[in-house]
Amino acid sequence: MCCLDQSPIDPRKRKTAMSLNHDVRLEIRHLKLLAAVAEQGSVTEAGRRLHVTQSALSHQLRDAEEKLGAALFLRLGRRMVLTPAGEKLLDSAHKVLDELHTTEAQIEGLNGSTRGIIRVSTECYTCYHWLPPVLKKFNAKFPSIEVNIVLEATSHPIAALLDGQIDVAVTSCPPRNKSLRFTQTCEDELVIVMDSHHRLAASTHIQPRDLAGESVFCYPPREESTLVLKVLRPAGVQPARVTEIPLTESIVDMVSAGLGVALLARWAVKNYLAGGRIVTRPLNKSGFRRRWYAATLRQRPMTPYLTEFLNLLVRTCSLDSVPG
Repeated sequence: MCCLDQSPIDPRKRKTAMSLNHDVRLEIRHLKLLAAVAEQGSVTEAGRRLHVTQSALSHQLRDAEEKLGAALFLRLGRRMVLTPAGEKLLDSAHKVLDELHTTEAQIEGLNGSTRGIIRVSTECYTCYHWLPPVLKKFNAKFPSIEVNIVLEATSHPIAALLDGQIDVAVTSCPPRNKSLRFTQTCEDELVIVMDSHHRLAASTHIQPRDLAGESVFCYPPREESTLVLKVLRPAGVQPARVTEIPLTESIVDMVSAGLGVALLARWAVKNYLAGGRIVTRPLNKSGFRRRWYAATLRQRPMTPYLTEFLNLLVRTCSLDSVPG
């Protein structure tokens, strides 16, 4: 994926005017009991999970339903089934409880506690190969710090970082923004991937003009395809078609069937080369390389665990860099 000028929204310009007189009728305990009953399917089991008696939990549930003026569950024998109102509230309950958990962990981390959380996202679904070795070392030093992958932010990690939805955004296209701090992690090489019997397989390297009229596979969205935006378009080369495929394995399957070519990271396809179904060739004689960065907010204090996470990311990813 290639980053366009995302022009991320400055968090200072976001809408912050909020009424302080919210007429909120429910409490956190109501949300917890709703989630517990929905998951367990009965008041009895939910009470055991929450360490509350069945009668007390039933009273809290009636209290929540009275405050909302709507039934949250249908009693079908011994089974508790959510009503449409209950399903809507459960969705909000999950968001509120998750956000509260994250905030509490972050505050404890800022106060020097051994608890904390790091929310991470990258600009590519397949760019997490570095995570297992990083986590293994990180968990040994900070066993109580959670590291969560936020897949929903994959298409806009920088915007999600500025909006406070994640703590670390891994990107190859750092925008100019004074609110962000960038730590270079590594470089990798993008190579042309093709069927072993492709007409260009005999070439030592591929020129952009060689790809004229070829079908191209890329990660979504196609509007941000590196091959199209940074290789073909500047050279005035028109592909036959550009097809979006979100998974590397599926792209390799299409390429190996002789249906087109792709521009992929060398590390992403190295395990597919042994079978001989595909081959890779450098783009131009000098190859096509990109740099990766870990972005964080400048205004956020660098806790010891976040600093160590970034250091491990740099050391681990540097070992995985493709030599020039």
